[in-house]
Amino acid sequence: MTIASRLRLCALPLAVSLSLAACGGTSAPPAATDAAPAATEAQAAAELPAGWQRVAGTDLPALTGQVPVLPAKVRSDDGADAEVTDTSRIIAGGDDVIAVLEALGLGKQVFAAPTNTTTQAGQAAPHQFLFNRTTGVEGVVSLHGSLFLGNSLRRHTVLAGKLREVGESAVVIDDLQPAPDKVRKVAAAVGLADAGQTLATQVQRQLDEAATLGKGLAHAPRVIHVSATGGGGAPTVAGADSASAEMIALAGGVNIGSEAGVKNYSQLSNEGVIAAAPEVILVTEHDLQQFGGAEGLWKAYPTLKQTPAGAANRVWVMPDVQLKYTSVGTGAGALALAKALAALPPA
Repeated sequence: MTIASRLRLCALPLAVSLSLAACGGTSAPPAATDAAPAATEAQAAAELPAGWQRVAGTDLPALTGQVPVLPAKVRSDDGADAEVTDTSRIIAGGDDVIAVLEALGLGKQVFAAPTNTTTQAGQAAPHQFLFNRTTGVEGVVSLHGSLFLGNSLRRHTVLAGKLREVGESAVVIDDLQPAPDKVRKVAAAVGLADAGQTLATQVQRQLDEAATLGKGLAHAPRVIHVSATGGGGAPTVAGADSASAEMIALAGGVNIGSEAGVKNYSQLSNEGVIAAAPEVILVTEHDLQQFGGAEGLWKAYPTLKQTPAGAANRVWVMPDVQLKYTSVGTGAGALALAKALAALPPA
């Protein structure tokens, strides 16, 4: 039995997107969908409630005018050797990968992106689909992309292997690795290894500067990063194995989710929120929109107002690309966060 006959594509409309989750039934190619409009600068600059502030790095590493050297021979993080000959239609498994492509000037070559993308290139991509552990190979093949660039060993290893079996180019860059390493690997996969090294060096320099500031704090502020997604769709907090947990620690803070033993993004009880006594509440721009703004955030976690951070109305809003995953913006985000923590009044 061929792979095509074993795996079936079930196309399910999801607002403005289709799912590529494999399921039983008749196989059908997914239809193209209109990309969601990118957030405008006016939206990004919208006023926040009194006491709230935006925390964002302004010096994001980027290079322009880079010419890929192809074919590129790389070692995928799933252990396979891969040769990339065409990067004109990249199917990207996550925003961390897309952010690096944008920094390399290859944003327009993002051909398909996850439905929950927050990057400009991802939202402008011709296709937006649900990439997860059950994504079917037939659905990905039907997109006619030139390269599948996955971002998770857990979600994309099996898919990448099956794509290679049918002659498709596939590289997996695991999300659970330091940002500079991820930047180098993504760049190498698209034939821009030298440019990737330059970007990775800049990211590492920013991380080192953030770490220096964090180590110099007289007091480690207690920080809670809340998200509108995860935990079965319920509001969650970032745990020890999240990208933001590492960033918070690097910047000199104490991540509440790590201390509470939360895994990845998981729920924390209202009582647990009070007991944790955070001094700073972090939320990303996209999650704040998902919450429905400030009122939605307080409604999702009402006891946040009973914490030191809530009493001070100290909510910091950060770009998703600088907080929620490790990528080219991680260094800039960590540095901005470290500076903000250092500027807090004495405890």
